[in-house]
Amino acid sequence: MSKLKLHNSVFVRHVFIALGFAALLLGIIGVFLPILPTTPFILLAAAFFARGSERFHSWLLQHHLTGPLIVDWYEHRSLRASVKRWAYVLTTISFSSSILIIQPIAIKLLLLILYLIVIYFLWRIPVRKI
Repeated sequence: MSKLKLHNSVFVRHVFIALGFAALLLGIIGVFLPILPTTPFILLAAAFFARGSERFHSWLLQHHLTGPLIVDWYEHRSLRASVKRWAYVLTTISFSSSILIIQPIAIKLLLLILYLIVIYFLWRIPVRKI
């Protein structure tokens, strides 16, 4: 697992904690918005917490939803097959519903292009063999 290395300055640690919560919030919002990715923001929050707070870093690593994802990424630089399948399914549902709801054809095309880009990046992430 990644080494916890808190910053020496108390002020900077508070900045890292604030940035960690901002990244975590963006990750949570990304669950509901198709354009905002969730996983990179959760990983970023873990990195910020590793520099700012041992307590928040441990909390994020021990959380039943975020912990396995972060540990897999740090230790193996990959995702479990089940996580990757869920990412495909949720991304497809999210983008499809947005494309169906939006009226202007130009925005539908933009969403389709963004969807294809996200799917491409998901496809490139290695699958962890358990």
